[in-house]
Parts: sequence; structure tokens; C-alpha cells
Amino acid sequence: MAIISSKQQPQQEPNKQPKQRRKPTDETVKPPETIELLRPEATTDEQGKQEESIRPQRFADYIGQKDLKDVLEIAILAAKSRSEVLDHLLLYGPPGLGKTTMAMILASEMGVACKITSAPALERPRDIVGLLVNLKPGDVLFIDEIHRLTRMTEEILYPAMEDYRLDITVGKGPSARTRSIPLSKFTLVGATTRAGALTSPLRDRFGLVQKLKFYEVDELSKIVLRTSELLKTPITSDGAEEVARRSRGTPRIANRLLRRVRDYAEVKKTGTVNEDIASEALELFQVDPCGLDWTDRRMLSVIIEQFNGGPVGLETIAAATGEDTQTIEEVYEPYLMQIGYLSRTSRGRVVTPAAYKHMGFKPPNQQMSLL
Repeated sequence: MAIISSKQQPQQEPNKQPKQRRKPTDETVKPPETIELLRPEATTDEQGKQEESIRPQRFADYIGQKDLKDVLEIAILAAKSRSEVLDHLLLYGPPGLGKTTMAMILASEMGVACKITSAPALERPRDIVGLLVNLKPGDVLFIDEIHRLTRMTEEILYPAMEDYRLDITVGKGPSARTRSIPLSKFTLVGATTRAGALTSPLRDRFGLVQKLKFYEVDELSKIVLRTSELLKTPITSDGAEEVARRSRGTPRIANRLLRRVRDYAEVKKTGTVNEDIASEALELFQVDPCGLDWTDRRMLSVIIEQFNGGPVGLETIAAATGEDTQTIEEVYEPYLMQIGYLSRTSRGRVVTPAAYKHMGFKPPNQQMSLL
């Protein structure tokens, strides 16, 4: 008995370690007030039931992306007429444009289930094997950030996508043999923000490759009006347009700004949210009429005031603003270049005359000649 008890005591100490490992993950989560409103990535509160409740369930309720909807509706009708599964689909584009929502609508229109996962969650081969084996005929498997799949997981997907089979190696060495397991026919929907990061063998196995585009102001206004009805927030058409104008062409940001405007209206004001209330609320959260936040304006003002509009290097901008180069290059620069406020040259970044006007500065003649 003494020997048994001595073996059980060391086992009690490792059981305490998982509690200590949870602390770093909890500490790294940003509090709600520090999360930037204009980030297109989904926040923690947007991944719960409230976010699912505002997602459209049919193509008729999905606003925007008309060209993409036309292509997918034809593909769905053709697959149904032949009693076949939908071809594999790759959706790419900036975050927050509705790739996950589109996959859920596809499954709903086809009348099948949708299994949602992400590439970082499929680290080991058995993770993807368990998903593939449990799929039913016609099911939709959605993999987010599919460009981050490991090489081994990709090799397992190749025969699964083409021949609907799973190749498993049993044993090791000279006695090893390969066993093929038949799979139910399914549809793989991959979503990525970096289509160029996918390997050619994986990208070529998708029958449909479609890009999601940024939304226009009128489309975002309709989205804001629809979301306000679901959230039971009264808002006028001009108030919805004011929110849409500052949303960077992204529905996720528009819905996020609408929630903040709703909070402001409930605390500070009464009645329906109109253009003035929406403008006051968003100015409080430092989102200007063009969708620029404090950091965006800080970058532009630093380049204009300290470097005479550029050209200036990326590392110099990072040192002057206190931001790291990767954040500037991947988060702030794309939108500033999209709206024509910043341009890249061989000598560095240059602020355009439109940015001078927006920031309240007069463009010098030197700046005009560089452009």
C-alpha cells in the first residue's frame, strides 16, 4: 500500500500545472476598452451568440457582393439539378467582409450541415482526419485562414478533395502499408486573407475561386439598418449612412460602430439615432468622417510635419509614431493607400495632396512634383 501511495503523490502535482498555464492566456486578452474599433478582425464578443444572430441565413438577406452571389447561385442550382455536391470553393479577401457568413449560407441553401474550423486548430493529422471521417454526404467543411495549414494536413486533404478518400499509413518500416478509407462526398470551403500564400497544389484543387470586395456606402447603410432592426435600435437612414461612411467598407466594422453608437445614444441621448447623434458618438470614439482613427491621423501628421510629406522609410515612420513596422504595413497602410491618402515609392512613403487637404494642411510644391 505504501508503494501505491508513493506513486500517486507525484501524479497530483502535474494536475496543478494546467491551472498555472491558463494565466498567460487570460492576461494576454485585451480589455474591451483597449480593442480598436476599426480593426477588421473579429473580437471576442463578436464570436458569440450575438454575432451569430445578426448573420444572414439566406442569399436574399445577404447584402452586397452581387457578382459573387450570382456565381454561387448558379453553382447551387446546377449542383441540385444533378443531385451532386457543390464544388470546392475558395473565398479570399480582407477580413470582415463575410467569408464565414457566405459558407453558412451555402450550407443552408444546399440543405446540409456546416462544420466550421480554422487552420491553426488542425495542427496534427488526426485533427483533420476526425473531421473528414465524421462528415455526412453533402456537408460543408469550412476552414478559415486555410493558408496556415501544415504541410502534412495539406497532403491529407489532396486525396480527400479529389477522390473523397483518406489514405492512412499503418505500421512502420518495411511492414508499413497504406490503407484507403472512403469518405462521404463533401464541399470544402476555404477562406483566406492571403490567397498568394496558398500552395499551388491546394489552390488548384478548388473548383471555384472567388474574391470578396469592399462594400459601398449604400450597401453598408442597408446592413446597418438591418442590424439595427435585429438589435432593436431605432436609427434613421441618414444616421445609418453616417455609420456606414466611417466603416472602411467593411460590414464587421459597421456593426461594431453601430453597437458603440447605440451605447452612446442610450446613455447620453434619447430617441432615434440620427446623423448628429451618430457623428457625436463616433467623434467621441475618435473615428473621423473618412474612417480614420487616431493612429491613422498620427501617421499622416508625422509624415507631413516632420518629413515634409515624404518620401520617408517604413522604419522611420515606426520610430516616429511608436508603432512596429508590421502593424503599420498590415493594419494602417492598406486603408490609407486604398483611399488615396498614402502612396509607396522606391524612396519611401509619400503623403498625397488629398491627405494634406483632409488633415488641414496646404500641399507644398515639392510634394506636388514628387507625385
